[in-house]
Amino acid sequence: MRKVSKEQIAAAKRMTAIEFLRRYRPGALEKSSARGEYQLVAHDSFKINGESSNWHWKSHNIGGRSALNYLIYVENVSFVEAVQMLCGESPTYIPVEHEQVEKKRLPFKLPPKAVNNNRVTRYLLGRGVSLPVIQYCIEQKILYESAGYHNCVFLGLDEQSVPQYAALRGVYDYGKTFKIEQEGSDKRCGFCIPPAGESTCVAVFEAAIDAMAEMTLCGGKADKYRLSLGGISATEKEPLALQEFLRRHPEVTTIELRLDNDSRGRMASQCIQKVYAVRYKVLDLPPEIVNGDYADMAKNKLMARIAAERGVCR
Repeated sequence: MRKVSKEQIAAAKRMTAIEFLRRYRPGALEKSSARGEYQLVAHDSFKINGESSNWHWKSHNIGGRSALNYLIYVENVSFVEAVQMLCGESPTYIPVEHEQVEKKRLPFKLPPKAVNNNRVTRYLLGRGVSLPVIQYCIEQKILYESAGYHNCVFLGLDEQSVPQYAALRGVYDYGKTFKIEQEGSDKRCGFCIPPAGESTCVAVFEAAIDAMAEMTLCGGKADKYRLSLGGISATEKEPLALQEFLRRHPEVTTIELRLDNDSRGRMASQCIQKVYAVRYKVLDLPPEIVNGDYADMAKNKLMARIAAERGVCR
């Protein structure tokens, strides 16, 4: 087994991570949204300060300052090899760029639009979403009805308001529910209902219909951003849609976590809170229904109203 001396280890530790990256990985770095901070092109949750060299790989919850720790924990280089590389004792070593970890997305193409949104409107009304909320989303160009199968199409827009994401949902509840993401969708661009005016708050949901349902339960007030994550993972501490949203909206100070009130939703909420509670006011506000979501709450309220109206008619 190869060994390295204490002197070599000490020498290797003297090189900072930012110095190593600038010298040997110049194409792997890019400016982040924070002043004086950089991130890796292939891992945008990896942030490093351009002066102090302090780095933190948020998605893996690890950090450091030296190039040695960077090589070991980020590039998975063995301790001995990392020391030798930094001491210039690996002449056959050729610096390489970080490999892209995401698969290349297929071209994104939206489903064609139907001549009107009647079926989608009827379906959403039946789910307890109010007509003003449906119309607001259509006016914001984040919701429409597809031609052919007449699915709900929930859109996620980029910074130029160009659709880059689409979640499709069937308008029939019998049988297995039809739910897919359009091929080529960019998960960073989540479905988001914007406020009518300025806001420093974003409410986070698992699905687009939950966002619309919660807005309905709030009387249709467009008083905050309502963001759908397009599903959750209990181990994903920084959902791509939320990460990108916060990058675009530095004015936001409050995050309302309105994920489903089930085991997966509760676990995901705890993971997200641990990451963002340091920088934001984070409120955990699950729906008041066990193993349910905000769409369930809105539908229950609709059913109760219908039952009450029928009782009055009798």
